[in-house]
Amino acid sequence: MAKKKKKVFLCTECGNEYPTWQGQCSYCGAWNTIVEQSVSENEEEDVRRRTAGRTKPEPLAKVGTAEYRRIVSGIHELDRVLGGGLVLGSLILISGEPGIGKSTLILQAANRIAESCGKVLYVSGEDSEEQVKLRAERVLPSIAPGLLIYPETMLESVIDAAEKEKPSFLIIDSIQTMYSRDLENGAGSITQIRACSTLLMKYAKMNHVPVFIVAHVNKSGDLAGPKTIEHMVDVVLSFDGERDRDLRILRSVKNRFGTTEEIGAFRMSGSGMEEVSDLSGTLLENTDLREEGSVVSALYEGSRPVFFEVQALVSPANVGFARRTAVGIDNNRLNMILAVLDKKAGLSLLNYDVYVNIVGGLRPDNPATDLAVALAIYSSFKEKAASRRLVAVGEVGLTGNLRSIRNADRIVSEAKRLGYDAVLMPSKNAESGGIAEGCHTIADAIAAFTK
Repeated sequence: MAKKKKKVFLCTECGNEYPTWQGQCSYCGAWNTIVEQSVSENEEEDVRRRTAGRTKPEPLAKVGTAEYRRIVSGIHELDRVLGGGLVLGSLILISGEPGIGKSTLILQAANRIAESCGKVLYVSGEDSEEQVKLRAERVLPSIAPGLLIYPETMLESVIDAAEKEKPSFLIIDSIQTMYSRDLENGAGSITQIRACSTLLMKYAKMNHVPVFIVAHVNKSGDLAGPKTIEHMVDVVLSFDGERDRDLRILRSVKNRFGTTEEIGAFRMSGSGMEEVSDLSGTLLENTDLREEGSVVSALYEGSRPVFFEVQALVSPANVGFARRTAVGIDNNRLNMILAVLDKKAGLSLLNYDVYVNIVGGLRPDNPATDLAVALAIYSSFKEKAASRRLVAVGEVGLTGNLRSIRNADRIVSEAKRLGYDAVLMPSKNAESGGIAEGCHTIADAIAAFTK
């Protein structure tokens, strides 16, 4: 018997549902984003239920966790970001710009899992079998017999094939190409994406199979589709990098089974994605060279410190307003640092263009980079290089004081191992000892930079 259809109104921005049309979404505040959609009414035996086979709630203390063991993908950087591997029954979402290497990385992981754990089902909604085979021959040394390809876009057929083949790992590439036959909307619509994600979540939980979902991004670089999908899945990964560089960074945005502070580094090559174990060595091309406008900074990402170079260029503005351009850091953060330098350090850059770049394509979202940015701007403006090989870390406050950062002692230890002479950091972190030099204000840091 065909399911009954009903009309609802959904916000294309956040995916929330309304019984009647409204001009503005009361959840996200967006205007002109409410559209009419056709959905199936819920039935008693709803396929989206995750409690199938259970008759009553269970005491949490008696729930076993043995089923949540992990599958090691064989790619160390990927396992690091996931927290040690793929958890059975987990739903993992990975996003990134077209051509960044998402499909290549997942294909490599799928082949290694097929070699060690059995069947892997790769569902391709965008490429044909021949296209996937050509990519596999290019990036894989040999194709595992257990790696299965299935070019299909109807999700019910995908789940039927998965239940028949019983793979140890399921890949959907991509969720925007999938559709459910129970819905009239086209593939890629909010209703289809949400319904398909729900069905995949039920399959993963009931069969204890990890499911990898590839997703597109919109023009702003955010995950395309309703925001509720990010809340539904267990893990959200972001894969990014500069198109003119071969370095790629895999970052965990959400992880129910591990930390979100880990990052994985890869290098795009002719034979696929290669792991980068020494990320700092890749980002720092010449650690002995001291140049004006260049300062080394560091962050502690998960279980390892990452050192990188911050470059700044200050030049007189020719006409009109002075430009403020930042690559790798937030432009608003740059404007705040410039205001602090003007007010607290007497460095007026009102009539100067300021350009700041994080070398290597890294995009640190940690304010611990503030001090390095400020010192690089000062160095370029005064045309003075650092008097010694040093690292600068610390958050710059609006009062001009330096605020403490996390894992400062580990950054100092790694800097000492790499041969740096000093680490400029907030006074509260300077008790790390050794080559650590404490600075209370931005003016103190500038004095230590030039001494």
